[in-house]
Amino acid sequence: MNDHPIIQWTEAGEARSARWRSESGAVPPKRVVIADDRMTADAAFRLASEGSALLWRGDFQNARQLLQAMARRADRKPRKSAGSPLDAFNLYRQAQSQRARTLGMLLLPFDAGYRIPLRRAPDVSQACIEVYGPDDGPFVASMRELLGVIGAHEWRKKGVEVPVLGARIHPHYGVFSPVRGEYVDLVATAPLPSTKLAFDIGTGTGVLAAVLARRGIERVVATDQDARALACARENMTRLGLTEQVDVVQADLFPEGRASLIVCNPPWVPARPSSPLEYAVYDPDGRMLRGFLNGLAAHLEPGGEGWLILSDFAEHLGLRPRAELLAAFDAAGLKVIGKMDIRPRHPRASDPGDPLHAARAAETTSLWRLAAR
Repeated sequence: MNDHPIIQWTEAGEARSARWRSESGAVPPKRVVIADDRMTADAAFRLASEGSALLWRGDFQNARQLLQAMARRADRKPRKSAGSPLDAFNLYRQAQSQRARTLGMLLLPFDAGYRIPLRRAPDVSQACIEVYGPDDGPFVASMRELLGVIGAHEWRKKGVEVPVLGARIHPHYGVFSPVRGEYVDLVATAPLPSTKLAFDIGTGTGVLAAVLARRGIERVVATDQDARALACARENMTRLGLTEQVDVVQADLFPEGRASLIVCNPPWVPARPSSPLEYAVYDPDGRMLRGFLNGLAAHLEPGGEGWLILSDFAEHLGLRPRAELLAAFDAAGLKVIGKMDIRPRHPRASDPGDPLHAARAAETTSLWRLAAR
């Protein structure tokens, strides 16, 4: 219990406090006011924008509607004009961060057993257990976080259809979901250098390890250092009946030994994440990418290949020039022996209203086939 920070407020003339939970790493708000069904969306949005959190004591469904109304007001704020793609990206990140802070100011109380003591509150105990673990008493968290927890629970139950597997992958909270299937298609169609042993570095849900196993790789070692990802990948291998072929192990990048095929799909954008949950997308200073490249040659069997799956989105934003990537290959003692490209199919790639539309429309995802020089 001491691992959690404390949030404090005054209610009915008394000083009160509770444990604070935030999977995004947000600190407890310093100013807290009590709010209920009488509060208007305009007043709520103004208070939240000024840094005052609203601890809700009214009807749960009304709080949900209030959050939606606050989101509409946040999205109506005029966008600043940007010059370069990098300027547009920085403004976009700044706006998203401010939006998250503002909408995160609507707070909910939780009693023991993950019960929400509000009218018309749903039973969220199973969703909370999947994210927070066994119940350890009352706390306060944001409505926005709870909706994320509930959404992750539904995705975990339903799963994501992966056509090349003919099955579903079930992502856990905080583990990157394979909703963008183009990188999976690349791994499903690239020519295999061998069917003996493959490593899947940073496996996440385990989707690429599963694809390799279904393609006939006799043994796949899938690594990750995140506890949620490891649990998620193991659960998916069990669901798919692949536990005899796929070993899921905890490691920072490479496992012991060498393999004829080593696959890695690192975060694509070399920028600093604003919360722990963004590490699946943002890779500060390209740490994982460089770690993979610099260690690849030493872990490849003679004649083996490393498959780097990487979007050029960062190039179109001006964050990582192509020349820098090629220089990193060379510095790691690697050569390019092939490259396969695919265009994205996600909706934002064709949405001219997206602030990063120019970069998204030009984006290509590539599978770089690398070998030791």
